Amino acid sequence: MTRKTVSDGIELDAIAWKILEGLQQNARQSFAELGRRVGLSTPAVAERVHRLEEAGVITGYHASVNTAKVGVPIRVLVRLTIPGGELRVSRTVAALKELSEISRCHRITGAESFVIEADVVSIRHLEALIDRLSGLGATSTSTVLSSPVERREYKAGNIAAFEKYQ
Repeated sequence: MTRKTVSDGIELDAIAWKILEGLQQNARQSFAELGRRVGLSTPAVAERVHRLEEAGVITGYHASVNTAKVGVPIRVLVRLTIPGGELRVSRTVAALKELSEISRCHRITGAESFVIEADVVSIRHLEALIDRLSGLGATSTSTVLSSPVERREYKAGNIAAFEKYQ
């Protein structure tokens, strides 16, 4: 893989990719363990991780939660189409951020304006969510049956293979 410099002057070399891959597999591992895996000392790996965070390459750490096991078993995708320009978009985004059922929201190209991922406890709950979203624009809803690709880890080789499309 060729070295790639991201916008803040951070170089995504082989070591940086090993760090990224290691953290994607287990973000809770210690810097000492990560250092052993990538061949760096604990302070050196800590500094590299810190630089990757400052550059915005690493954007956060989280725990994955099984929503069904915490009582929210139904995941839906809602396509929302809104009329109007920038002011309407910003008002819609503000309204969407207030709805706790929404786990993700993407502004998209095409006929729809947004694709929203939400989790609800029942069909009645879904109906109430759709009613609130309908006040913002036209909706179209799909229920997620399963998610064969839930979360993908990014690896140097995969990203390098994409370079042919640039």
